[in-house]
Amino acid sequence: MITRIDTSARASKIVKHNGIAYLSGQVAEGDTIQEQTAACLAKIDALLEQAGSSREKMLRATIWLADMKDFAGLNEVWNDWVPEGHAPARACGEAKLAREILKVEIIVDAVCD
Repeated sequence: MITRIDTSARASKIVKHNGIAYLSGQVAEGDTIQEQTAACLAKIDALLEQAGSSREKMLRATIWLADMKDFAGLNEVWNDWVPEGHAPARACGEAKLAREILKVEIIVDAVCD
């Protein structure tokens, strides 16, 4: 069974299937990569909770940066956010994001209830 949560004509914020929650990409505004990353991760926390999951149950994270020069700043926030011993498989690359102001987009898949 597939469950779609918070669905619009274009996308669902969460899709659950066979015990996995697939979260849509999260972006946020802010002046620095650290501010945007922290705001994205707060949104992910809320979506994980809504899906019946948590940071400890993350399987994979895909991270897009508008500029790889922000990699260290991203990791400053990311490393404090991921629970020790529960780091997901992760990929990080550079991509042109949807709006000029955006520095990061984060996509997470996790085990859910």
